Amino acid sequence: MVYNEIQQEIANRIETSSKANNWKDWRWQLKNSIQSIEKFEYLTGIKFTSDERLDLEKTFDKFPLSITPYYLSLINKDNFRNDPVFKQAFGGIDELSILSSDMADPLCEDKDSPVEGITHRYPDRVLFHVSNMCAMYCRHCTRKRKVGDTDYVPSTSQLEKGIEYIANNKQVRDVLLSGGDPLMLPDSKIDWLLSEIKKISHVEIIRIGTRMPVVLPYRITDNLVSVLKKHHPLWINTHFNHPNEITESSKEALAKLADGGIPLGNQSVLLANVNDCPKVMQSLLHQLVQNRVRPYYLYQCDLSEGLSHFRTPVGKGIEIMESLVGHTSGFARPTYVIDAPGGGGKIPVMPNYIISWSTNKVILRNYEGVITTYKEPDNYKQRKCDSQCNDCDLNPEYNKNTESESIGIEQLLSDSSSVISLIPENNERVQRRDDNQ
Repeated sequence: MVYNEIQQEIANRIETSSKANNWKDWRWQLKNSIQSIEKFEYLTGIKFTSDERLDLEKTFDKFPLSITPYYLSLINKDNFRNDPVFKQAFGGIDELSILSSDMADPLCEDKDSPVEGITHRYPDRVLFHVSNMCAMYCRHCTRKRKVGDTDYVPSTSQLEKGIEYIANNKQVRDVLLSGGDPLMLPDSKIDWLLSEIKKISHVEIIRIGTRMPVVLPYRITDNLVSVLKKHHPLWINTHFNHPNEITESSKEALAKLADGGIPLGNQSVLLANVNDCPKVMQSLLHQLVQNRVRPYYLYQCDLSEGLSHFRTPVGKGIEIMESLVGHTSGFARPTYVIDAPGGGGKIPVMPNYIISWSTNKVILRNYEGVITTYKEPDNYKQRKCDSQCNDCDLNPEYNKNTESESIGIEQLLSDSSSVISLIPENNERVQRRDDNQ
């Protein structure tokens, strides 16, 4: 059935002979995706000027348009220019403003790809690109260079190469299926893919990143859930950015997944004039946890091409995080991160609650501005750690396959490392030393 009059009107305009239950058929939704300005205007009644249409055509020539009828139905037609759903779904000429700091692949996912489809950045986990297609092309997508590329749909043989890479790298314990959207694959292909990965003994968990509960909740069918349930431990992260996206349909989709025993997380992107407001973000987070979805990350918008109009100052994200601490439960607060340009990975960027510290005390402040002290222990005995764990009285049990060398600041802190400083490549002072030897 169709949930409201707006959806019924759109369904009837798409297909006058449409039966009511077609609306909830996810394949029908994809078949009738809105991919042209003309169809958007026809279904919504919104009309653009001739100049606006020319700008939009230029935009969609570079960054294609695709909106599901369901997500289209969430747009407030009476105030569409300020509507958060419209801004995420439809786009505009601002996307063609490419700054000198913009990059096609800001996270260097392609450079960190040892085989096609695999991004291996962190020692113990990989990103597995299993689809370039999405139910909707989000205007803020960090992979705008790839999504919608109908010429690239990974074949079974290509996916097998990714699986082979995972199998040959025993330190990989965590596999994240991403895209595009992995749930664009048919149930049988998802079942095969999860089964093949689960056969790899050193893989402990599989994660799926999907926006289906947001833009096409009808994709979360009983059959899909029954497939996913076969492959626990399985985690799903979805991508709600605004409270207006949490509808009765999305709630049903989330409930099916949660009832299937699948832990749910959410990754939001901080978007200018969409959710860059403490009250909006707090409402989103509270509604997520009400629906058994734990907020995971709040991303600073990436430096991908065409996203400059979505980016906020980092200070806005800090302000939002300040507004959450003390005013909502700890498990309802995401970690605010910048996914470092150049492939450095996710860097937490959070308010600073440590004011100062000494040998004996740490000076802290809370969300109210109260300044307090924490007394350091007098009787703590420092252990000398050789990182071998053989003679450790803590009796650690760990998987030797996941063991890796310490790097970065961890390496400087490690008792077992002789490294005392990290020196940038081509440091002039060090080069002078070498030249004088």
